[in-house]
Amino acid sequence: MDTAAEQWGKGKTMWYVMQVFSGEENKMKNLCLARIKPPLLNDCFFPQYEEMKKYEGKWHKEKKLLFPGYLILDTERIYDLVGELVKIEGFKRVLGDMDYLVPLSEAEEAFLQRFGGKKQVVEMSIGVIENERVQIISGPMMGMEGCIRKIDRHKRTAKIEVEMFGRTMEATVGVEIIKKIKTE
Repeated sequence: MDTAAEQWGKGKTMWYVMQVFSGEENKMKNLCLARIKPPLLNDCFFPQYEEMKKYEGKWHKEKKLLFPGYLILDTERIYDLVGELVKIEGFKRVLGDMDYLVPLSEAEEAFLQRFGGKKQVVEMSIGVIENERVQIISGPMMGMEGCIRKIDRHKRTAKIEVEMFGRTMEATVGVEIIKKIKTE
């Protein structure tokens, strides 16, 4: 497989990660999409997850950021794109190492595509707890029980750890535990 530097200029679209100030994700996404057009920037997005919130006596689905402070850039020409990004107020940086800008690995990109789908929204998962072990029975967390670090049944969320952006990241996802079973 070619390195990112070798892919650059070959016309292969890749996903890169731009770090932004927390709370500015939507503003930066909109600025990027308004000012930079394809083929330089094919897409700019932030993965989200569904969470249940109770207000006005009812449960409502809301979307929250999966990785606050980060945007995903879909481009074939990352160095040309960065030349345009630096002109946008609030631009922080694109993640990389000392030699070149590093795209998401194939595994990271595949994970985001599987986890969030085309809309990049991680839907609520449904699970049960049997003898202190979590088993997800439906939703994107199926088969990922080993990533769960903590379940908050009251908030209907789970804290997970995943390998993303070249390191271990903590994220929150929506998980509803419908049953807790103790068998002796």
